[in-house]
Amino acid sequence: MDLEARTLHRVTVRLIPFLMLCYFIAYLDRVNVGFAALQMNKALDLSASAFGFGAGVFFIAYFFFEVPSNLLLERFGARRWIARIMFTWGILAGAMAFIPNIASFTGLSPAHVFYSLRVLLGIAEAGFFPGIIFLLTLWFPAAYRGRVVGYFMAAIPLSTVIGGPISGALLSLDGRAGLGGWQWLYLIEALPAVLLSFAVLFYLTDKPADAHWLSSEERDWLIARQKQEREHREAVRHFSVKEALINPRVLAIALIYFGANATNYGLSFFLPQIVKSFGLTNLQTGFVTSLPYVVGLIGMIVWGRHSDRRLERRWHVAIALLIAAGGIAASAGLDDPVQKMIALSIAGFGIFGCLPVIWTLPAAFLSGAAAAGGIAAINSLGNLAGFFGPFAMGWIKDSTGGFGAGLLCLAGAGLVGVAAVLLLHHDSSLETAHGNPHARPSGEPGVARS
Repeated sequence: MDLEARTLHRVTVRLIPFLMLCYFIAYLDRVNVGFAALQMNKALDLSASAFGFGAGVFFIAYFFFEVPSNLLLERFGARRWIARIMFTWGILAGAMAFIPNIASFTGLSPAHVFYSLRVLLGIAEAGFFPGIIFLLTLWFPAAYRGRVVGYFMAAIPLSTVIGGPISGALLSLDGRAGLGGWQWLYLIEALPAVLLSFAVLFYLTDKPADAHWLSSEERDWLIARQKQEREHREAVRHFSVKEALINPRVLAIALIYFGANATNYGLSFFLPQIVKSFGLTNLQTGFVTSLPYVVGLIGMIVWGRHSDRRLERRWHVAIALLIAAGGIAASAGLDDPVQKMIALSIAGFGIFGCLPVIWTLPAAFLSGAAAAGGIAAINSLGNLAGFFGPFAMGWIKDSTGGFGAGLLCLAGAGLVGVAAVLLLHHDSSLETAHGNPHARPSGEPGVARS
């Protein structure tokens, strides 16, 4: 194994499984509200609109605190800042179990306590995902980022593939120790975040220069390679943080990400309720809900690797988003449960296949603090779809009595993302050390531009 392959293998093995575990817990605590709703909505007397608003208001808080949080991460280091994020979100995620108690103590309605805790959870978690994306840009050369981000983001579908059946099973604890099943779900699934926050402090490494678990030869190679790529990007154009935040390409990528997230979150928060309407038990609902995410997991890994091999980004994002929109739109017109789940599983390939490729776009022209700010801006703006998607689905459900029109709305948001990416200028030559998009990176077979 040559130096490049050996170095990146060691970095991948050291960082990716641990970061996947952290994001698995983060995403599970973010979206398990969809499973809790199977009991919580009735217990708290929440309408579909109220639930959709509460599920989505998380992302409004996320929006305002995302960029400051990521800039603080760049200043203080990923290890300490990510540990802080995980500890605070774990405490708040667990507090969701005590909504009735908090409502009784404060005099607020259960709905308002639900909204407030979701806002606080959004503030606490702001900066985690873009912080990890920024961290990965420090450790992996550009030609590897599609697959590496795909490995990391595989935690999203895995959180439902594994977490869905677990969440469904936890609902069966209803009545134990005077708590509802939905309350046990929040408590048990919040605990790993608190425990992992301490592991982060001891395990993560902020930058390659601090990687004592690499040999001096491996560390020097990685530092030199990343410096070479950064200097090449900055020779074309060096962006300040302010310039990155208002850059038209950053805003365009945010719009693409908005379209992708609208399909993802709008479906994630309501899919358990859609599946439950088939007449299944809570445990069966957990297993069936996981099916689109199994396909999405495959799509995320396969599509990210394919994009890296071709060193092509725009069409990989556009085709995946088109598949997502088409599958969701088709499901809206299908009443048969099997056919509906097939359509949603096809959509899952596109929804999750596009996500890692999207994050190769800003890393191709931003570096340093500008990358931290730009990536956070894309994530915060794009995640506003996390409010739009669930709220639109809930409002339309209350207005029409069904999910069909809401699914068509999500498909439309996906098509907006397709249009945005096709209009985006992306220079693949900025993803190589010397600006030659046809050059094969040392030790990396078959990386070429289509």
